[in-house]
Amino acid sequence: MQTVRQPDALRAAVAAWRAAGERVALVPTMGALHDGHMALVEAAKRAAQRVVVSIFVNPKQFGPGEDLAKYPRKELADSRMLSNAGVDLLWLPPVEVMYPEGFATNVSVSGVSEVLDGAHRPGHFDGVATVVAKLFNQVKPDVALFGEKDWQQLAVIRRLVADLDLDIEIQGVPTQREDDGLALSSRNAYLIPEERAQAVALPRALGLAERAIAKGTDPEAALAQARETLTAAGFAIDYVALADAETLGDPIEGRPMRLLAAARIGGTRLIDNLAVNPAALD
Repeated sequence: MQTVRQPDALRAAVAAWRAAGERVALVPTMGALHDGHMALVEAAKRAAQRVVVSIFVNPKQFGPGEDLAKYPRKELADSRMLSNAGVDLLWLPPVEVMYPEGFATNVSVSGVSEVLDGAHRPGHFDGVATVVAKLFNQVKPDVALFGEKDWQQLAVIRRLVADLDLDIEIQGVPTQREDDGLALSSRNAYLIPEERAQAVALPRALGLAERAIAKGTDPEAALAQARETLTAAGFAIDYVALADAETLGDPIEGRPMRLLAAARIGGTRLIDNLAVNPAALD
């Protein structure tokens, strides 16, 4: 596996693959890799002959008081995992490469980025869209893969690609979970044992709400029950919502829907989501 920190070396490697007629996949990450990231890598290997994984802890998507300084950084362990997984190139740019002195451009995707996490973390998705646009321009992948755990992020990126006519296929990869249902996340490492035991209430509450809605329960009642369950488990809730799966606006009958939640246990903010089958609501 090549490890590259400068754009010229990245472009040279990708150009050689393209000259050989090979398809290139990109898996953007912020490191602290786990089995969820490895599922993205495996999907990338199925989608293309060459796989690039980027690791960049993006300061532009962290707001004031968020965990940029303590966000886990495990470059050596991450590199070993990716090499063992058969990744072709690790793109590991320093901050000064991504945001050189005088950097003044901001990419904003309105609508889909303004609700839910966007409302609770102002500017977050501008940071996401800006760094992903840079990564797409640097790597120029044929396909890019993102986890469905960050469903709103995936929706923002799909909107970005569609609006800017970028010739990149976006693949969502299903959320990977622990045996008890908790979604894999780099931030799970922050949880002390007591909090980890409580955290499983998040996927369980969403699962109960999804099944209730599918059986015909009034969605607002199902959401209220989920909020009560999370509060009783010790969570401080940012939101529990049912939304259109594509726009994240109000659900529309006959269109795919998504249950989404964000809540804090102790000092750790967790997110999760589940699909709702519209056919079950007819």
